[in-house]
Amino acid sequence: QVQLVESGGGLVQPGGSLRLSCASSESIFSFNVMSWYRQVPGNQRELVASHSRFGSRIYSDSVQGRFTISRDFAKNTVDLQMNSLKPEDTGVYSCNGETMSTSGSKNNYWGQGTQVTVSS
Repeated sequence: QVQLVESGGGLVQPGGSLRLSCASSESIFSFNVMSWYRQVPGNQRELVASHSRFGSRIYSDSVQGRFTISRDFAKNTVDLQMNSLKPEDTGVYSCNGETMSTSGSKNNYWGQGTQVTVSS
């Protein structure tokens, strides 16, 4: 069973930075897409950023220009560098990995999440 484990969350002041990391038990080469999602209590989980196998990146409008998603093949992680943090960035950040079989079927794997709190 694939396991994804997030780390790097915490409390940071507005304007500060954090770097989240998602470590995979399987080679990250095996994932078609790896993404970071954010959830705030009472709201649906929203996509923050995703990174495809071929290198393309997608960001939500709210984080564009401030967050950067990257895959570190040496460490076997997908990381999220978060700069210029705002209070509205607060939430539980979860890592997602999507695989696709040769038949085209998809499987999604989730980490347990890490709390990010932006507050003065």
